[in-house]
Amino acid sequence: MIIGSISENKDIEKRVSITPEIAKKYINLGFEINLSENYGKHLGFEEKEYTELGVKFISDDKKLVENSDIIIQMSLLDDNKATFLKSKQTLIGVLNLYENKSKLEGLAKKGVNLFSLELLPRITRAQSMDILSSQANLAGYKAVLESFSIFEKAIPMMMTAAGTISAAKVLVVGAGVAGLQAIATAKRMGAIVFATDVRITSKEQVESLGGKFLTVEGAENLETEGGYAKEASEEFKKKQEELLAETLKKIDIVICTALIPGKKAPLIITENMLKNMQPGSIIYDLAAVQGGNAAFTEVDKIIEKNGIKIMGERNILNKLPTSSSNLYAKNVFNFVSNLYDKENKKININLEDEIIAKTIIK
Repeated sequence: MIIGSISENKDIEKRVSITPEIAKKYINLGFEINLSENYGKHLGFEEKEYTELGVKFISDDKKLVENSDIIIQMSLLDDNKATFLKSKQTLIGVLNLYENKSKLEGLAKKGVNLFSLELLPRITRAQSMDILSSQANLAGYKAVLESFSIFEKAIPMMMTAAGTISAAKVLVVGAGVAGLQAIATAKRMGAIVFATDVRITSKEQVESLGGKFLTVEGAENLETEGGYAKEASEEFKKKQEELLAETLKKIDIVICTALIPGKKAPLIITENMLKNMQPGSIIYDLAAVQGGNAAFTEVDKIIEKNGIKIMGERNILNKLPTSSSNLYAKNVFNFVSNLYDKENKKININLEDEIIAKTIIK
């Protein structure tokens, strides 16, 4: 069987889906690998590295897609290249069902097997395939570095002959994978860290990393069976607003990570709350693409309000493309290994397997 992957539009996506290390693993399983020319060159993965393993490079993307049994991408192929897909082929990636619903329905009717990896169930067996966790982990780390880089004060406490510099105070909104990594990174760099989340179960994790968990009095646990946050009630939102408004008076840097799968990001830091913050403070909004957790967030811009800088990027992982590609490629390899019937050398779409049933788009 042939696995193919074509280069992404590097203006918006620098990650790749197949690294040389993972190409070798696919070949050892019995697959043939076809890639676009200069596939990973921008990340330092030279064609020679791939060709020495037996990977073939094809200059014509149409031919590459048409000849592949499985196509692995970061996201859905663009409209032009998606027309090359045909019945019984398999496309694997982060296909974003909520934004691309009609396109995906059209491809499914055509007989293309579609697997969207952001739909993976939160079960032990799927952990090695969990692209949301691996990528969010890096995003949380990088968001802290980006916000610290434009903060105009020192982060750790420093005691000098000239006097003491107080440690920066960081608030992390949302204690999922990205939030927990943000807490850990900020703590390692010497900040005092606070965190808030609608899931009470996050408290223990936050405190284990040295953060102080802020909780609304009488809070209910807003967690889905799949381990994600669900939308809060109006009463909870009001209490949370009051708590945050008071907390923000002493906070220097806010890292926003709160997302609800398939919905607009909840607005957590309102315009009124910003008035409580000190000039020179920073808000890094990882939810920017889904509307943002903070008022005034704009994608790929730094917005200044009352001396506070609010920033958020379309794809922060374009700043860590090699690390994120390595993790993504491993996640997808583990998914393909589960999907592949090694004995009969074919794809086995076993809908009794929860991993397959939850990720397939029909």
